[in-house]
Amino acid sequence: MIAYFGLFSAAFIAATFLPMQSEALLVALLLNNQYSVVGLLVVATAGNVLGSVVNWYLGRVALRFKHKRWFPANDSQLARAESWYRRYGRWSLLASWLPVIGDALTIMAGVLREPLWSFVLIVTIGKGARYLVLAMITLAWFPTGW
Repeated sequence: MIAYFGLFSAAFIAATFLPMQSEALLVALLLNNQYSVVGLLVVATAGNVLGSVVNWYLGRVALRFKHKRWFPANDSQLARAESWYRRYGRWSLLASWLPVIGDALTIMAGVLREPLWSFVLIVTIGKGARYLVLAMITLAWFPTGW
């Protein structure tokens, strides 16, 4: 149970702007052969998606602070990010698993008022697919674990 909680926590933190590598922990737990592969995938995906929802929420409330000196983006950076998101649309959220870019995408989705239901659906597909591919590669290379 502690391993699942640790994986959930690592995946959650990894989805926010804080540095964390949930993939390494997932691979280690997969190689351990003591945990359900499906359970690990569900827990990692849920934690990572929930962390992205935090980013989405921060994006929803962020613009009220955009004229504060400490705000992390200026007007031109915000306009560029908004233009990029509007150009590629909500389907760009499939790339929300990418380092750095993914965090910006999930925050911008909140800023641009992407509906929560579509946000969660698309982000879950992208992040779940990433973990699934990682698990498939890991188990193909090391079918019996360590």
